[in-house]
Amino acid sequence: MTRVPDTDLAVAASGLVKTFGDFRAVDGIDLEVRRGEVFGVLGPNGAGKTTTLKMLATLLPMDGGRASIFGVDVGRHPHMIRQLVGVTGQYASVDENLTGYENLWLFGRLQGLSSARAKSTAADLLERFGLNEARDKQISAFSGGMRRRLDLAASLISQPPLIFLDEPTTGLDPRTRGQMWDTIRDLIREGSTVLLTTQYLDEADQLADRIAVIDRGIKVAEGTPDELKTSVGSSTLQLRMSEVADAPDAAAVVRRVLDEEPVLTPESGGMNVALADANQAADVLIALRQSGLSIASATVQKPTLDEVFMAITGHGAEDETTDRTEPEMEAAR
Repeated sequence: MTRVPDTDLAVAASGLVKTFGDFRAVDGIDLEVRRGEVFGVLGPNGAGKTTTLKMLATLLPMDGGRASIFGVDVGRHPHMIRQLVGVTGQYASVDENLTGYENLWLFGRLQGLSSARAKSTAADLLERFGLNEARDKQISAFSGGMRRRLDLAASLISQPPLIFLDEPTTGLDPRTRGQMWDTIRDLIREGSTVLLTTQYLDEADQLADRIAVIDRGIKVAEGTPDELKTSVGSSTLQLRMSEVADAPDAAAVVRRVLDEEPVLTPESGGMNVALADANQAADVLIALRQSGLSIASATVQKPTLDEVFMAITGHGAEDETTDRTEPEMEAAR
C-alpha cells in the first residue's frame, strides 16, 4: 500500500480554473476533503464536476489555482499523485475481449506488481466485489453493474488511500445502484477517502458526509446534507389543491401570508413552500380555507436536496447548463 503523508486533508484545492477555448468550464473552485470522509461534488451535466476531478487526478492540466493531495502538490509532483489516487471514470475502462480476472491481472502488471502478486490481488478483488462466478467470462458478457464493479475493483489494485469516483452509478438500475452504494460504504469503513461526483441528489444525500454544489463551473454552496437543507428552511409544506386551476390563487395566498415564493407543479395543482418554522404551515392552511380554496393533501417535511438545488441555482440538478458536455469540450480542446 502506498505510504500516505501525515495530514488531515486528503484534498486541498484553491482557485481551480480550466478553460476550453473561450469557455470557462471550471471557474475558481475551492475544495477541502478531509481524510476518511465521502465528499460529494453535486451538479448537473456540464457543471464542471468531471473536469475538476480530472485536474486533481493529473489527467488534465490546471489553467489556474493550486491543489494538493495529502499535502503533495498536484502540479509539481504528478507521479506521486498517481500513486495516492485511484480513479473510476464514467465509462468502464476494461478490455472487452478479456475476462474479468485477466483485466485485473493486466491492471496489476501495468501498475508494477509481480505476476504472482497481480494474480492474488485479482482473485481477492473479484471475491470482494462479488464477481467470482464471472471471473472467466469475457467483459462483453457482463451486465452494466458488473462492469462498474469491475472498474471500481481495477482502481483499487494499488490500494490507494484516495478514490475518485466520477458518477459511478450512471446508467445503473436501482438495485445495482444500491449495491454500489454498499461497496462505497465498505471502502470508507476500511479507511479509504472518497471524492464522489454525481448528478443524483439521492446519491449525494445517502453517501456524502459533506457536499459541494457546483453549477456552471462555480461552487455555489457547501456543507453537510442537513446544513444545505436547513439553508432553504427548516421544513417544507407540500400542498396539492383539490382543483388544479386553484394553484395560482393558492400561491398568491402563500406569498401574502409568508412573503415566500412557492415552487409550483402546475400540471398537478401542487406546490412546495419553504418554512422557516414548521408551525407556519398552520397559518397557510387557515388562510387557504378562509380564501375558499380546497386542499386535496398537505404534508410537512424536511427539505430535500432537490429543493436545495432549485433554491440555490434556480433550476433542477439534472438540467443541462451548457450546450456541450464536458467530454465534448475536452474533445474540442
